[in-house]
Amino acid sequence: MPDILLVEDDTRLSQLVSEYLKQHDFNVRCLSDGKTLLTSVKQNPPDLIVLDVMLPGDNGFTLCRKLRPHYDGPLLFMTAKNSDFDHVLGLEIGADDYVMKPVEPRVLLARIQALLRRSQSQQTSTENVSSLHFGQLQIDYLARKVTLHAKDVPLTSHEFDMLWKLASNASQLVDRNTLYRELIGREYDGLDRSADVRISRLRKKLLDDPRHPYRIKTIWGKGFYFVADAWE
Repeated sequence: MPDILLVEDDTRLSQLVSEYLKQHDFNVRCLSDGKTLLTSVKQNPPDLIVLDVMLPGDNGFTLCRKLRPHYDGPLLFMTAKNSDFDHVLGLEIGADDYVMKPVEPRVLLARIQALLRRSQSQQTSTENVSSLHFGQLQIDYLARKVTLHAKDVPLTSHEFDMLWKLASNASQLVDRNTLYRELIGREYDGLDRSADVRISRLRKKLLDDPRHPYRIKTIWGKGFYFVADAWE
């Protein structure tokens, strides 16, 4: 039974979401703020975290930043704020997905199930290959560690997953639809910028040229291409 940690200060909403997820065979733990969140995650890591953005004390963005060095599982933001900037910021600091309140319970359930499937799929895909090497770039999946020119490259969980997916398919086009289904947990709708945000962040951290990228290339209208021999 998957373990969900729900952080939501609206008691009524927290109870409704919790009851609905329990009806669909999830174990749900609830917190009304982030005061004990980090301790709770360290002591009993959940399979997925649903984190409200607007909380008393530290908001969801601040809590996400504190969590990510200690928790690499799926994290879903839930918020009433309807801003593209908030969406991008959430992805940049480590969220895997983002839903707007009020959200239909079945929609939230579908997003959670998609994130858990993606997480399980990524674990299965690394059973035979746990590290990749391209010139000066080394990617260790089990340690979730990346080094370039012998220096550590700090990546968020979703940035690492994106890099692993592209590098595992080096010198091959990885289409957008595949990335959205496997890494983001939904179909690409033609407007969603989630993948582009992650690619942009990866390029900066991996010393690629943002204007004329030569390490991770965008194939317009199709997807992305990891250049295997560009890491000397």
